[in-house]
Amino acid sequence: MIRPDDGHLHLRDGAAMASVVGATARVFERAIVMPNLKPPITTVAQALDYKQKILSSLPENTHFKPLMTLYLTDETSPEEIEKLAQTKDLIGVKLYPAGATTNSNAGVTDLRKVWDVLETMQRCNVPLLIHGEVTTQGVDIFDREYMFIRHILDPLLENLSTLKVVLEHITTQEAVDFINNGEDRLGATITAHHLLWNRNSIFQNGIRPHFYCLPILKREEHRLALVEAAISGSPRFFLGTDSAPHAQSAKENSCGCAGMYTAPAALELYAEIFEHYQALDKLEAFASFYMADFYGLPRNTKQITLIKQAWQMPDKCALGEEVVIPVRAGEMIQWQIE
Repeated sequence: MIRPDDGHLHLRDGAAMASVVGATARVFERAIVMPNLKPPITTVAQALDYKQKILSSLPENTHFKPLMTLYLTDETSPEEIEKLAQTKDLIGVKLYPAGATTNSNAGVTDLRKVWDVLETMQRCNVPLLIHGEVTTQGVDIFDREYMFIRHILDPLLENLSTLKVVLEHITTQEAVDFINNGEDRLGATITAHHLLWNRNSIFQNGIRPHFYCLPILKREEHRLALVEAAISGSPRFFLGTDSAPHAQSAKENSCGCAGMYTAPAALELYAEIFEHYQALDKLEAFASFYMADFYGLPRNTKQITLIKQAWQMPDKCALGEEVVIPVRAGEMIQWQIE
């Protein structure tokens, strides 16, 4: 198959980044890199500097192209968006509602504060990548995506009629329906972990902190809706791993971080899903074509080969001076890259 692209990736920074970037670069030609570092990537200059750090951390003889994003804050200026639109390898702007997920406290508190920025993005054809959850305390955590679509995203799209939007890591039937019923300017990424597991996995024989992610895993009916979307052949849905490494100590404590580290077997996990639902013939387009088409990028031309051969995931992986527990730690993975 043609080498895939990852539409949503967390690489962290410093020694942690150097530990994990090779897991993605071994398989993926490009990846859209999230900007929620500490401090966040809020300017073009910071994004270009972060890109160089990523490139300098790649293993030798690795060909991998990071596509950079800016973190939208209440203070982002229209001028910075215009600069982004003219800068190669900057792909879009990420909207985190303040407090919605990891390192999102600097996110947007009210869309009215960034309306001029959104209008500039529309004019400059800069995509908006959205973590689509409300943060209102009274809203149930399992309803936050639906409430965001209904009360924030739907009105946003009505008022900005040509803004290109990607709803990241969708998790619900409502999100699938919204994308299917929307215009071509609306796309969505789907993670392997939301395709593989439902919310029962978080509580299997106790609390399983390594299954805690945001948006949180949902009911089985929603998982099945995501599978149907992923294997449908619709170009609106494409691969985005949302691989998010956290140190074991940050996950296994009284207030653990949200995120699942899938990069060591990302494409292989998608292959398991597509094979299970007899849709391996749809995997290449989902993984390698649709993201490029949506963002107006050339399709990759290099190839990789997946083979049906089991291997065991390590119990832990390096994360700088600490360790991260990968998805399927110590378990068998049914596919591998030749």
